[in-house]
Amino acid sequence: MATHPGCSLCSRRRLLLQGTVSLLAWPAASLQKAWAREGVEVGGNSLFTRLVPAETIEKSAAQQYAQMMQQAAAQNALAGKDHPQLRRLRAIAQQIIPHAMGWNPRASHWKWEVNLIGSKQINAFCMPGGKIAFYSGILDQLKLGNDETATVMGHEVAHALREHARERLGKNAATGIGATLLSGVLGLGDLGQTVTSYGAQLLTLQFSRSDESEADLVGMELAARAGFDPRAGVSLWQKMAAASKGAPPQWLSTHPSGNTRIADIEANLPKVMPLFERHPAQPGSVRPSPG
Repeated sequence: MATHPGCSLCSRRRLLLQGTVSLLAWPAASLQKAWAREGVEVGGNSLFTRLVPAETIEKSAAQQYAQMMQQAAAQNALAGKDHPQLRRLRAIAQQIIPHAMGWNPRASHWKWEVNLIGSKQINAFCMPGGKIAFYSGILDQLKLGNDETATVMGHEVAHALREHARERLGKNAATGIGATLLSGVLGLGDLGQTVTSYGAQLLTLQFSRSDESEADLVGMELAARAGFDPRAGVSLWQKMAAASKGAPPQWLSTHPSGNTRIADIEANLPKVMPLFERHPAQPGSVRPSPG
């Protein structure tokens, strides 16, 4: 193809050719990383998260978590470090946490904690900043195996990584922006006042069904990357449905129906099974036992 010195069109052609040559010179692995990722697809984080600072949310969560653990300890309901179920939970967390950073770079700086509270509640959570807690009821009443427990933990960790609490608080703040913006302009108020009740709100937040569905998928991938069978999600939700006896337990109050989530899990298994199947087996290693 003929070119003409000084011609802007020719300059564009040369740049295009150079770019094409550079692209072809990339290793195949780099191209694959640039164009796609292996695993589930859930899109980017909500823009509402930008309305509240992550540091403030995580600090509030740490304070609330510490208070909850103190209250549990005062009631002799906080499991000691040698409790077999707590040791199992922490061992599973150690396998999942290294894969969290791929979903949220902030996770590399979180001070992760895992605790077990003695209660009949079928419940578990992970607060912003990596503060995890399980209630003994979810382990004992549902008789969860390691893969099922990792599925629950992955789901809860996913909420923190995808900043669903921050999104909910951002939406709450957004509803007050219209009312406070005018007073702020007039010097009568400060929008920053909306951050003062974060701690209290964290204890009462309810995630949307879309948040829960997203956490299912991201949690399933986290478990698979950590070496836990993602197919355990099916048996987990079957146990949840059986435990509900027609009324969803507290942990499922805002979740999609069991049949819907099982269908979503099965539809996404082909995306995560290769991650599980390629997980390197450690010779002589012992995976956490149910205890």
